[in-house]
Amino acid sequence: MAGLFQSQLERLRQHLPTPEQLARQRWLRPIAHRLTEHGQWHARTESVARGVAIGLFWAFVLPFAQILFAAAHCVWWRANIPVAAATTFITNPFTIGGWLYLAYHVGVWFVPADASLAPVDGWFDRLQELGWPTVVGMALFAVVGAVAGYLLVRAGSRLWLHWRIARRAQRQRAAS
Repeated sequence: MAGLFQSQLERLRQHLPTPEQLARQRWLRPIAHRLTEHGQWHARTESVARGVAIGLFWAFVLPFAQILFAAAHCVWWRANIPVAAATTFITNPFTIGGWLYLAYHVGVWFVPADASLAPVDGWFDRLQELGWPTVVGMALFAVVGAVAGYLLVRAGSRLWLHWRIARRAQRQRAAS
């Protein structure tokens, strides 16, 4: 299984452009100096945390072109571009229905649904009736998700570092 994953990852890397190839693109020249920064493509705690936050934010804000907006903001905020792009897939065609359902129910707490007893003419009117609570819910998911994602990555990194230091100390005590 691990071999299959590695071979698929290698195949993907062969087809993706390198940061240097992206920087040579004429329309990306104004930001080329940012595209070639090490932290935007390699796993460093701060850039990964920013990438998760940006990816989660754009995953819930836009139903389309999420990766494009996330990558653009990663250049601005010096975040990890691949992490942000991967994080946007939390909302995809298979999961968006569930997220919208949850967003509506969360949004109703803040924006009351239209309680009128007037008959709804069609499905479009029904969608409009559900609109504002869903928008508010998705906005809350975007902001809270971005903050929580950032903090979880930072905390997870600290825990991982603490665990590694403790293991190293344990090995040194066992060796002596």
